[in-house]
Amino acid sequence: QVQLVESGGGLVQAGGSLRVSCASSGLTFSSYRLGWFRQAPGKEREFVASISRSGTRTYYGDSVKGRFTISRDNVKNTVYLQMNSLKPEDTAVYYCAASLRVGASDFRANDYWGQGTQVTVSS
Repeated sequence: QVQLVESGGGLVQAGGSLRVSCASSGLTFSSYRLGWFRQAPGKEREFVASISRSGTRTYYGDSVKGRFTISRDNVKNTVYLQMNSLKPEDTAVYYCAASLRVGASDFRANDYWGQGTQVTVSS
């Protein structure tokens, strides 16, 4: 059974940093592109970042470029999202996803998704 489990969310002040992690099991981790998405109350799910299978290519949503960094460890089967210079508008539930598709932000409902971790940025 495939599982993606996010951790590391929490409450942080604006301007601070936080790293969220997503540990996987039950899939051939290195075969999947991985992504982070977020969803704030009353808003649609938003693409945050994705990373290629080898980790050599990364892609970011416009709202987080220059502040967030995605990385992966294919030995630990874990993907990370380092978030710096956090803003109140970064407050959301953050989800990781795994996909075999080729598009940078192409993650669909029938791909693998975690349950999410809450990140709250106070002003």
